[in-house]
Amino acid sequence: MVPFGWETGPADAPEPIDGEEVYFRFPGVDDPAPGTRRLLAMSIYASFLGLAGVGVGIRGLVSQIGGGVPGWYVPVLAFLGMVSVAFSVGAFLSIHRRVLPWLLLLGAAVPLIADVMLAVAY
Repeated sequence: MVPFGWETGPADAPEPIDGEEVYFRFPGVDDPAPGTRRLLAMSIYASFLGLAGVGVGIRGLVSQIGGGVPGWYVPVLAFLGMVSVAFSVGAFLSIHRRVLPWLLLLGAAVPLIADVMLAVAY
């Protein structure tokens, strides 16, 4: 069992303790590997999110160096970027679920879109 994760019990437990369903956890030794197509599609989508995040970061840096941006600009850009990263991490930690990883990756796009709109506005 990995000592850091969201397990509610030992990895060899037949079912979760207290009837709770575990949504996020690090894969165990006995877990089957995720499908190649699924992993590839999630990785490509996450790489597009990452490239967009890098673009927002570069644009934010140029705007900050150029001056004329409000004091809240950089912290809000960073916060929205971290929210997007957190959703992406959650998607990969829930890769063995059917729909949850895709919902989380779509959820990661929402703060990133707000980030892009904010970066373009300034």
